[in-house]
Amino acid sequence: MEPVQSSSLAAQFGETSCRLKATEDIWFRCCSCIYFTQDQRGIVSHLVAHSDEQAKCHNPSSFRSDVHDTEMHRGDMFFKCNLCPQAFADDASLIENNITHTAENSFKCKLCPQAFAYSSDLKDHNQIHNSLKPYKCRVCPQAFARSSHLKDHNRIHSAEKPYKCRLCPQAFALNSYLKLHNRTHSGEKPYKCKLCSQAFARSAGLAHHKRSHSDEKPFRCKLCPRAFARKFHLIDHNRTHTGEKPYKCKLCHKAFARSSHLKDHNRTHNREKPYKCKLCPQAFALNSHLKLHNRIHSGEKPYKCKVCSQAFARSGSLAYHSQIHTGEKPFKCKLCPQVFARKCWLICHNRTHTGEKPYLCKLCPKAFSSRTSMSRHKRTHSGEKPYKCKMCFKAFSQNSHLKSHNRTHAGKETL
Repeated sequence: MEPVQSSSLAAQFGETSCRLKATEDIWFRCCSCIYFTQDQRGIVSHLVAHSDEQAKCHNPSSFRSDVHDTEMHRGDMFFKCNLCPQAFADDASLIENNITHTAENSFKCKLCPQAFAYSSDLKDHNQIHNSLKPYKCRVCPQAFARSSHLKDHNRIHSAEKPYKCRLCPQAFALNSYLKLHNRTHSGEKPYKCKLCSQAFARSAGLAHHKRSHSDEKPFRCKLCPRAFARKFHLIDHNRTHTGEKPYKCKLCHKAFARSSHLKDHNRTHNREKPYKCKLCPQAFALNSHLKLHNRIHSGEKPYKCKVCSQAFARSGSLAYHSQIHTGEKPFKCKLCPQVFARKCWLICHNRTHTGEKPYLCKLCPKAFSSRTSMSRHKRTHSGEKPYKCKMCFKAFSQNSHLKSHNRTHAGKETL
């Protein structure tokens, strides 16, 4: 590999936003892209991130400003471990790594079966048993067993992100986060499920997935019997008890307990409907709405009433139906004595107090307090009459008009 003079950098790599100064240092060039660096470890990490296929180039190009001093250049600039995929910029690091593969863990813990290759690691481990956390954060109450952990934690307060991805603009506070992120570029998924074909980039992802096989739900709510497979699901659930809604819409006054609910809500503003029915032209903003809609085509009604024979396509419809049997009306108006079986009815009722009419007709100046009132009004423009009499040929635009009409047949039968 022949070194090149720094004056030919532009020819080698094209114009860059930052010209390099000629120094006596060795520079390393990636064989797959225009990236170059003076950091031996940096070029190794960069090559590995390109993926194993691209990392087959074990001889990154290098150049010196001093063309006469070529004897210091080495052809193989990093050392690969034969027992794992790791690579190192120097042989000392490789030797350290090899110790982790051997049985030479001579520093044994007296309180548990763990053993370590280095006395410093054993010393850090012992602090887990005695709960000693001498390194305290000056900004918050947290404390740590290791000074390095405190240093990493401090970046949360300073927002410092020194670990930068070499393939995209992202940066991270911890090197471990960067390593995980690199797998999004390489596609590496080292954590494989033993019960199915799925694999994961993170050990936590595999741990969560395993619970789908075991139905394990270790995260239990302290206020109700619910339990969850993932901690963040419990955090979301707790907001149903506290009423906290931290995710606020920037276009209206609505707020949500979950970020996913805000994302779904945003589609009501941009009218995006990415979920399309395969059997009819309808499309939906939410995948859950498409699933419910599909039951119209399949006729599936999985929610059955335990008191009578009725069945429903939606769990909410069954819950509302059950209140017919119980007579329960849990939704109370704060301004008058009225109570309601459904929350949506209370919301509509509240508008009789506030005068709010959010549903505007696009064909005339009228406005309405509920969506059903708006739907009824639309039929005066379209002429649609969906309510048909079973005893004669008459049809009506409103269900109440059909009921009134049916009484004329009942009267004739009496006569």
